Amino acid sequence: MKLLLTKKCSFEMAHALEEYDGKCANLHGHSYHLEVTVEGAVPAAGDGLAGSGMVMDFHSLKEIVQETVVARYDHALVLKEGSRYLTGAVAAGNLVTVPFNPTAENLLLHFAALLRPQLPEGTRLHSLRLSETDSSVAELQL
Repeated sequence: MKLLLTKKCSFEMAHALEEYDGKCANLHGHSYHLEVTVEGAVPAAGDGLAGSGMVMDFHSLKEIVQETVVARYDHALVLKEGSRYLTGAVAAGNLVTVPFNPTAENLLLHFAALLRPQLPEGTRLHSLRLSETDSSVAELQL
């Protein structure tokens, strides 16, 4: 039997979508809501957290998500490498460049790659959900 645990977090981030013919090509921001779901087996007697009945401590999952995603992307301007917005005097305090267009879909793939190696043995990343707005949600199921 497998159990799923989900940790939710929020962060503010600005971006622009290169090679896109619409409003989102311009610099703009979102209040993102990220849900990270991990999967693990019910611990057997004598296994790590068996006495506590936990697959993983929610606090530990929160710390992993905070350190791996939120600390880097909260209040950041995220742009594709070579973005037209990088020419000129960009003096952003928290500028993050990535080798992909920072769409919700690509961010999910990127976050998954960052989070997977941080998870403890016996757990695996099950899914990620990223909301840009109340009505716009992207989901990655692994």
